[in-house]
Amino acid sequence: MRMILAGLAASFILAGAAAAQPASLPAAIFTDPPTDTAHPPRMEVLHIPSGGVEINGVAYLAGGAGAHPTVVLLHGLPGNEKNLDLAQAIRRAGWNCITFNYRGSWGSPGKFSFAGNLDDAKAVLAYVRAPGHAAFLGVDTRKLVMAGHSMGGWVTSLTAAQDDGLAGAILISAADMGSLGMAPRPVIVKEMADDMESLAGVTAQSMADEVQAIGPRTAWTPAVAKGLSAKPVLILTSDDGLAPNAEKLAAAIRTDGGKVALHHEATDHSWSGKRIALEAQVIAWLQALK
Repeated sequence: MRMILAGLAASFILAGAAAAQPASLPAAIFTDPPTDTAHPPRMEVLHIPSGGVEINGVAYLAGGAGAHPTVVLLHGLPGNEKNLDLAQAIRRAGWNCITFNYRGSWGSPGKFSFAGNLDDAKAVLAYVRAPGHAAFLGVDTRKLVMAGHSMGGWVTSLTAAQDDGLAGAILISAADMGSLGMAPRPVIVKEMADDMESLAGVTAQSMADEVQAIGPRTAWTPAVAKGLSAKPVLILTSDDGLAPNAEKLAAAIRTDGGKVALHHEATDHSWSGKRIALEAQVIAWLQALK
């Protein structure tokens, strides 16, 4: 997602307390796990109720007996980069990874909306936590992490700030859509026009209308930082102009006593040149969770 939010930040200063680069690559990046013929890894197609429809999802389920820690992975706007290589690496590391498409995106029924994205994320969490679904998918609901890229990072931040049951949150080149809503309208319309592929029921104008309407109440406010301070957070930034806002969020979380790891890579918004680095950071952080 090519965010104009870059123009809202006047400086690009990397935080001194950045997360350390893993000393060595996690084996899950380049090695398949031992074969468990009794409990092999598998994939399940999901139909998740949300907003009167059933959005589509895919569960990448780890091999081995028993319930597994699980990551719910959210894509951005519109979601051309879905980070499915990351989902596969997470699974090789022994975690499940649940992916889904928001209402009105990529074949999920319904009309796309930013408010709907927030509701969809809550619906997915409720779905995987339901005892029957958790048992079928092998989800350890006590170790459930949300991770989001770009707009998905914004959805993750707002959702995780209000969900005390999550074990952690990961923001990857997160875009503060609330702040975008406070940009000049022509800027917002142009941004939306560039990001409408595979979205149903919207125009650039209607998307701009909604972003402007929800902006003041969905930006990264002190309340968001306070909510995130109650759980471990990993914030990953790139050379897309969004890093300063993410760094401010990290600083606010720390001010509230939270535990946040911050790491920057010199790559584009989609992490095109740093896919292995992305996987290494995420897996090392997940493996360190207690």
